[in-house]
Amino acid sequence: MIIKRKLVAILALIVIAPNLFAKVYPHPGGMHPESQIEFVRGMIETGTQPYYNAYLQLIEKAEASFGDDIHAMADFNVPGYYQDAEGHRRNSKYLQSDAFNAYACALAWQLSGEDKYAFRALEFLMAWAEINKKYSDYDGSLVMAYSGTAMIMGGELLYHFSGWEKIDRQVFFEWVRNVYREACNEIRTRSNNWADWGRFGSALSGYLLDDHEEMVENSRLIKSDLFEKIADNGHMPEETRRGNNGLWYTYFSLAPITASCYVVYQATGENIFLLEKDGKSIKKALDYLFYYNQHPKKWIWHDNPRTGSPSGWPGVLFEAMGVVYDDQDYLDYVREARPLIYDSHHFAWSFPTLMPAFMLPDK
Repeated sequence: MIIKRKLVAILALIVIAPNLFAKVYPHPGGMHPESQIEFVRGMIETGTQPYYNAYLQLIEKAEASFGDDIHAMADFNVPGYYQDAEGHRRNSKYLQSDAFNAYACALAWQLSGEDKYAFRALEFLMAWAEINKKYSDYDGSLVMAYSGTAMIMGGELLYHFSGWEKIDRQVFFEWVRNVYREACNEIRTRSNNWADWGRFGSALSGYLLDDHEEMVENSRLIKSDLFEKIADNGHMPEETRRGNNGLWYTYFSLAPITASCYVVYQATGENIFLLEKDGKSIKKALDYLFYYNQHPKKWIWHDNPRTGSPSGWPGVLFEAMGVVYDDQDYLDYVREARPLIYDSHHFAWSFPTLMPAFMLPDK
């Protein structure tokens, strides 16, 4: 196994050699830049709420991971949900539980300084990096993209952990490059939320791998169809057409779009959150979801839409966007539900109370 790892690491260096002088991003970064981490550490040290209770919530999740099995699969085979719902849920859960545990433990290490959490996170990351070689079946690429984001964020948080051997880190980077990012890039030109998750995963990967060209391309893709995804009144046609799940799918599209914009901003300083065309904007789409999730009887796309809550979806999105847009209505909506956490299925704004997205100027 050691010889195999060394060979993979050598090959990785050969592959990335042409990019040695490419732009290097500050690490950790992406969804959790160092300035954010330092701010939250300060809030924890002083016991400031709601950060302190959110931190305790995180530590509880990280501690629970020590009792969980690791489920890495050589072939991440996920059948289409409407063809095999049981198989879809079962195989999706393997990555989802491991990815969240890796992310939670990596974040717990950053905030607590306790190495046991970093080593536990590495057990999840390296199991998938060493065992998983591909994804397959109808939903394999999609679920890999929207659940694997937590793996990439976990790796980013551990970037400078001294206990992560360089050889092992290169093995993980190769998995990101050759399996995870391949899945993301395969779907990032689709017309609906598949593309949104593909772009988010690809942007996270580009940041981790210091691949500025990929970051620029994902930014271009986001802007290329943003004002086609969002209608004049703020609804998202590709998502509202999904029957009684139209509200859910609107959230499921906006979560990765906004998270992608955040990563792009951290990497390049470009603020896509503020773009507007013919009255269309991300903020208008957020306002549309915000209003109709609370007034489902006025929803024209279905008689009985499935609604979310402040404590789950779309609460986690509005906790994050309330800070980005300085929108007090969003923040009031989630206030009583804090601290918010989203620990299953997909990972964009998973810890919005604990890790506020507050670094955007010119709001």
